[in-house]
Amino acid sequence: MKITTTENILTTSADVLVINIYENLELSETSLTVDEKLGGWLNTTMKNHQFTGKSGTLLTIPTFDKLPVKVILLIGLGKKAELKNDDIRKASAKIIKAVKDLKMEKIVSTLPIVDDICTSVQAYIEGAILGDYQFNKFKSISTESPTTVINELIIEEKTPDVKEAIQRGIIVATAECISRDLANEPPDSMTPAILAGKAQEIADKYQLTCTIWDEKKIVEERMNCLYMVGRGSTNPPRFIQIEYKPENATKKVCIIGKGLCYDSGGLSLKPSDSMRTMKADMAGAAAVIGIMQAVAQLKPNIAITGMIPACENMIDGGAYKVDDILRARNGKTIEIDNTDAEGRLALADALSYASEFEFDEIIDMATLTGGCVIALSRVWTAVMGNNEELQNRLIEAGKATGELMWPLPFDKEVRDFLDSDIADIKNSGGREGSAIQGGMFLQEFVTNKCWAHLDIAGTAFIDKPRPYRAKGGTGEPVRAIVEYLTR
Repeated sequence: MKITTTENILTTSADVLVINIYENLELSETSLTVDEKLGGWLNTTMKNHQFTGKSGTLLTIPTFDKLPVKVILLIGLGKKAELKNDDIRKASAKIIKAVKDLKMEKIVSTLPIVDDICTSVQAYIEGAILGDYQFNKFKSISTESPTTVINELIIEEKTPDVKEAIQRGIIVATAECISRDLANEPPDSMTPAILAGKAQEIADKYQLTCTIWDEKKIVEERMNCLYMVGRGSTNPPRFIQIEYKPENATKKVCIIGKGLCYDSGGLSLKPSDSMRTMKADMAGAAAVIGIMQAVAQLKPNIAITGMIPACENMIDGGAYKVDDILRARNGKTIEIDNTDAEGRLALADALSYASEFEFDEIIDMATLTGGCVIALSRVWTAVMGNNEELQNRLIEAGKATGELMWPLPFDKEVRDFLDSDIADIKNSGGREGSAIQGGMFLQEFVTNKCWAHLDIAGTAFIDKPRPYRAKGGTGEPVRAIVEYLTR
């Protein structure tokens, strides 16, 4: 989709003119001008159809060749005082879908604005790109009813900053779509080696440094947990590191993404239904790759290192077992209580490795626990860690981008569930407080005093579409983390 600007939307040729209408018909200057050009037909049609501007409502109106567009599409935004930037994202996505239903390809649109025009423009662009997203590379396209493609979106340029905001919206939304693509790939098309190749491609394209360790190097580097989780698969593990290093960086941040390219549960085998969507158990890794693509283009003045422990949790004679004891990179021993609590094992080595460097902050993101979905549905990402200030800053970034987060507490009584009689810790302590257990397990492998863990199990993959989130991989929390890193 090409996105451009115009100084006068009423003289711009297109298929559809989108006009935003607030509840109780608070008409903008543009709306009043359009109504005048149509001889009052806009206002009359709204009254005849009882169109009140309620949030999400749509109304299509012909122009009778009195404007350089075929139709006008009205979208209700609800009460102006209650409008937020995420409402703009949702409205923008709805517009894209409605125009596709009209079988039209070129849109010119007015802009709803909340407080700051740049953040509203960015939200509008993000909503359009994310709402237009489809993962259909494996579908045969029917020649009888081909999918309508939106060729161009033209928005009004109210200030010189609009073009910069458009570009930022394109960068961030495209990065999130990259993450969606990676998480939506079938597991045979997204093995650890293929994932590493995708990371290398993006690093090469955007002048980042990418280092990939194969299984031999992983063993040499004492990442025994990552190696053992992947040992039962014919597709060996990889450890991926991507670096963005600006000169005179004011801060150093490490982001780590769980990269379980497929999780069968191992010998603690999942039921068949629970294996569905396990191709997306690498959504944390996918998010890290998308984030690194975005920061390479937005160029914040902080150094950012992305780390991905990538493997498959499969079954063969070499699969690790319940009752095994693994030794992580930092030397701690782990009793295996459940081979389906494997992501935290891979992350244990990555967090131990990251803790050996002088990062100012470490943020990991992982589809870690089903318990997080039970606790927070598919609405909130859980935030945990050892630094409340960092957690609060991430939560604020999530609010700004519509990727909501909610804190979960750490407590010694929950940590006690992970006590082992024969090792330093066990990898699972049952279902009670399982999301918090997962976070407290990871804490054992972090020495950095500013660390946050994001459990994205509920938000990274959805089974029902939402306004600008297609069914499948969502790309969360790419927008929130990019917002945080570039503030």
